[in-house]
Formats: sequence, structure tokens, C-alpha cells
Amino acid sequence: MLRATDGGVEVTVWVVPGASRPGIAGRHGDALKVRVTPPPEDGRATDAVLSLLAAATGHPASLVSGGRSRTKRILLSGAHLEEVRLVLGGG
Repeated sequence: MLRATDGGVEVTVWVVPGASRPGIAGRHGDALKVRVTPPPEDGRATDAVLSLLAAATGHPASLVSGGRSRTKRILLSGAHLEEVRLVLGGG
């Protein structure tokens, strides 16, 4: 779910688009479950996930893989594993 890289921390997320409330909702298998309100059209749900993770951690978030999938890998640039673990939880 969380992995340290040279550029920061990669987070594996499972996205629930079209949710009534956005937020981090615990785990989904080996991923962090993230709820966002936009539907999965034109990358709007992915953009919402990036914004939510950037706001939660204070680090820029960018998509590594999974642009058209519910399972995505997100890079939190400049983040450290322990700080992300404290903010987002997980292992």
C-alpha cells in the first residue's frame, strides 16, 4: 500500500468514484480506499484523488499508473514513508 521511492512515497489506492462524501475510508485489500464525489469521466475522479491526497499529506500528488482503473498508484513527491503512514495510516 505504501512504498518509499527515490522521489517520495508511492501509495496504492482503490478509488470509489461518485461517493456521497469524499475521504479516506480505510483499506481495500492491499490498497488504501479513497472515496471521491466526481464520476469516473474524463479523469475527474483521478484528479479528485490527487487533490485529496495532496491536501491530506501536504505533498504534490501525481499519477504513476492506473489512469483508467479503480486501482491506482500515486506518487507523493518529497514525502517520507513514516509521515505518510501517520497521516494516511496503512503499511
